[in-house]
Amino acid sequence: FVAPSTSNPITTTAQPTTTTITLPSSSLKSSTTEDNAITETNNAVESIIEGMPSHSPATSLPNQVYSWRGQNIRYQVSGPEDADHTLLLVHGLFVNSDHWRKMLTGLQNSNEDGSGKTYRVYALDLLGSGWSSKPFRDDPTAQSINGENGRFVDCDFPCYREQQQSTSSSSTTTKSNLRKLRSAPILENVPLGTAAGGNRLATSLELRHPLKSPYNFYTWGEQIADFTHDVIHNDSNKDSGENSKVTLVANSIGTMSALQSILDEPTLYDGCFVINPNFRELHMAEVPLSPLAMPLVRQIQSLLRTKGHGLFESLATPEIVTEILKEPYAVTDAIDEELVEVLLNPLLTKGADEVVFDTLSYSAGPLPEQQLSDSTFPSDVPVWVVYGKDDPWTPSGRVENLAKVCNNGDGPVERVVGLEGAGHCPHDEVPERVNELLSEFLDRLDGAN
Repeated sequence: FVAPSTSNPITTTAQPTTTTITLPSSSLKSSTTEDNAITETNNAVESIIEGMPSHSPATSLPNQVYSWRGQNIRYQVSGPEDADHTLLLVHGLFVNSDHWRKMLTGLQNSNEDGSGKTYRVYALDLLGSGWSSKPFRDDPTAQSINGENGRFVDCDFPCYREQQQSTSSSSTTTKSNLRKLRSAPILENVPLGTAAGGNRLATSLELRHPLKSPYNFYTWGEQIADFTHDVIHNDSNKDSGENSKVTLVANSIGTMSALQSILDEPTLYDGCFVINPNFRELHMAEVPLSPLAMPLVRQIQSLLRTKGHGLFESLATPEIVTEILKEPYAVTDAIDEELVEVLLNPLLTKGADEVVFDTLSYSAGPLPEQQLSDSTFPSDVPVWVVYGKDDPWTPSGRVENLAKVCNNGDGPVERVVGLEGAGHCPHDEVPERVNELLSEFLDRLDGAN
């Protein structure tokens, strides 16, 4: 990236794979020069990602850009580089890193009061979400970076990372720990939970996106791992080892992305803090009478992809988004103009509607119980689960039974905590309670080390 030539130039600071735009100290001499510098910075940022402001309106943190597999990925970071703990926040469905506004700023305030441990906190926009790139699913470039490539026994597409390393004489060895184990694209007799807290066996669990879309948990899992290598480790000047391990924090469907990243590269992480896991009601393994119901579901999904763009545009207004958020939010006072703005504006960018319809058509992929029961899930990466008891999308019984379903209680899930009066997004509804539990989890990790 080359900043436009101006009389008061913008200073750009970048790692090899990141672009960070900051204001020069000289630009703060007067309100006029400050305004000019901010305008120039906004223009420079928008030249990287159209429409993206230089700073997040929700956190006031600079919007930074990570170049990943030829795509632009927006992220934010708070806290000192030498912090006691490093966290990476993984957002949920149709939102972005600004949804973590109260954790990013809340933990930053904890750093500043000097009363305890310090936190370095990253939050990124997954591919297709927020201000990150949204390539069309059938574009050859998008297909080349699909995380499903090299996953399944009948897959002819090469894994992106393996292909890059085989064609580049200067490929690094820092990413050689990727553990992409080929499996059948359909698993059989997979233990899952029920809404009432019982157990069941899914006779089949389809793992591959029916549209072969890159917007899937394997792609996002690889993005999380690469971000840890390329950005977090570069920022801290740490390579590998206990001191460089990152704690993942995930909400909703971000849970599957985070857990998949742990399965792929377990040595990168020391724990996972899950907030309201999503069990994906439209997954083929979740739909009642799936053989009969799925053909109808497929028709509706296809109709949305071909005819739903007008509907999407009519729903993408501040008033309607506010009403939609009132369903998952039990604490409706948390739904303010700032939240609506930072969630809606990126959904108005080119390609966002296509990603939404792709995701609504994703009736496959891994599920939390299946991932947590995987025999390769690392025993030294504990998982805590926090959820709002008034969440209409996450059945309390299924969450409470999560540990038991996963290897009869001998899996990685150590603790499940239900929060009264909270919905699907307790990190934004009751942030103080969530941040307190997160602090307890980090103390537990310190005890393990």
